[in-house]
Amino acid sequence: MNSNVNTLNWFEISVSDMARAKEFYQTVFNIEMQEMEMMGMKMAMFPSENMNGKVSGALVEGPMHKPSMDGAKIYFNGNPDLADALSRVEAAGGKVMMPKTKIGDDIGHMAFFTDTEGNAVAMHSSN
Repeated sequence: MNSNVNTLNWFEISVSDMARAKEFYQTVFNIEMQEMEMMGMKMAMFPSENMNGKVSGALVEGPMHKPSMDGAKIYFNGNPDLADALSRVEAAGGKVMMPKTKIGDDIGHMAFFTDTEGNAVAMHSSN
């Protein structure tokens, strides 16, 4: 594999209620998401100004997307300190499953939470 290519380039988070899920992620991360429909699916895109080798993704509601706490885990960028976004999770309708936890001095911190759809996701920050 070319070392200049990201192994991961896109992610999709399955949702059963697009409006509810979009409101949750916009509130927690203080972002605006753009909705669209593609191939019979509703999508809400996470913001990405200039992709240029960066990873982005979307919330997706469709027949092939079922929310789950099992499977792959997505870690959102919580820099500079994930405590800020994590503090908004429960008020937005999610649940903190593992509070901000130190991984190591050179790695930073992590936390797990569930969103309004029942997906288990995570955050990472250097502080």
